Amino acid sequence: MLIQQRLGLKLAQKPVLTQSLRQLVKLLALNKVELKEEINQELVSNPVLETIGEESGDDSPLETAGAEADSGTPKAESSETADTNGDTPGEAFSEIDLGAFFDDYLDSGPRGPAPEIVERPSFETFLSSPTSLTDHLLWQLSLTPAPERIEAVAEAVIGNLNEDGYLNADREELARTTGASLDEVDESIRLVQDFDPIGVAARDLKECLLIQLSAFGADEGVAGELVREHWEDLEGGEPAAMAASLNRPEPHIEIALKLIRGLDPRPGERYNPSDARYVEPDVQFMKTADGFRALLNDDDVPDLRLNRGYRKLLSKGAASTDVRNYVRERYNSAMQLLRNIEQRRQTIHSVCDAVVRRQEGFLANGIEQLRPMMIKDVAEEIGVHPSTVSRAVANKYAHTPHGVYELRYFFTEGVQGPKGASIPLILLKRRVKAMIEAEDSNKPLTDDAISKLLREDGVNVTRRTVAKYREDLNIPSTHRRRRKK
Repeated sequence: MLIQQRLGLKLAQKPVLTQSLRQLVKLLALNKVELKEEINQELVSNPVLETIGEESGDDSPLETAGAEADSGTPKAESSETADTNGDTPGEAFSEIDLGAFFDDYLDSGPRGPAPEIVERPSFETFLSSPTSLTDHLLWQLSLTPAPERIEAVAEAVIGNLNEDGYLNADREELARTTGASLDEVDESIRLVQDFDPIGVAARDLKECLLIQLSAFGADEGVAGELVREHWEDLEGGEPAAMAASLNRPEPHIEIALKLIRGLDPRPGERYNPSDARYVEPDVQFMKTADGFRALLNDDDVPDLRLNRGYRKLLSKGAASTDVRNYVRERYNSAMQLLRNIEQRRQTIHSVCDAVVRRQEGFLANGIEQLRPMMIKDVAEEIGVHPSTVSRAVANKYAHTPHGVYELRYFFTEGVQGPKGASIPLILLKRRVKAMIEAEDSNKPLTDDAISKLLREDGVNVTRRTVAKYREDLNIPSTHRRRRKK
């Protein structure tokens, strides 16, 4: 068999994410606080950038920087074809003497007084990062002797734990994804359940508490019996009634309840601490004489310009190729950042204008007049991809006449409501909550009864859908509400 090597050309089209586009995507997803941090980092890394009001070689700002950022037309992409006017960022680099300014920094010869620069590890290198729940469990797994196949499935179990330490995947799904048998999956789950923190890898709260009681040797006592056989009675149940049901002295029941209350219902939470978030509205929906308007809250975001002092400090003369390339790259990077910041501002403003037009009823009268609104509809209206709208509203907040809301709050799917109109899902959940709050305490509404009442109002939802809404609102079942009341 003869193997031949051939060299050929092939034309193909595929999407390429340029450096400028990657930066725009990154900036678009940042909120106001994060944008200010990003700008401060760019100011440190790029000496060509400065904020308006800083001292520079020339007190006058670079007049054309803002115009170029608005138009989005690159002016500093090539030093050979750039404008030769000295007042534009695209001044021909061949006419600038950069050597006199940079020689002391770039020349290691006798003329360069700059000392040798030794790159040292950053301070962050010495800071310890908090251990995650996954890292903590994998470390224990590495120290636990187990067959290789069981260890592989146990890694999959650990990878399917949520932040509270509960197992999200069922046995069949784990067996299908790992190629293991159900017995091997069960053995792997039991292996992880023996790890610290006690109670991880449980499928529900009941199993989580039983795992902890077993570790304390109390699963066969009164506490274990209460969790296994009288789970419904634990919420709001009277110790006297449970004592009579179990034929146990009431003090024993009270001791068991105290033990159960001392267990940890979220064993993984300690490894996933939630830091306090500093929220600063990115946009304000303000009422004017002509209606509501979207105003970006970017007054304290640093205004950037190009530092003209770099040209003023340089005398005419020859400059090395390295120096020219360095300055060209810094100017192009600065102009790219200015254009992308302006593009981010325009995109967010366009999205917020669309929100104002579609949610004017909410802005005027409150949440009861919130309308269904989908991301794809706004994207079609302003002529962008839905992912662009999704990034534009991510982690951003709006100050409205009714308080501060996350921009994503205004995007909600609709459910078929009365007279063929759509009702926002969030309002439907609020209606379910209001119906339960107004129910007869002696005869709590069942999910089926709530579904029938909603259908009478023209909202077609099934019993299972009502149960899902109720669970999302953390409202207990009919039986638990009856016992609690």
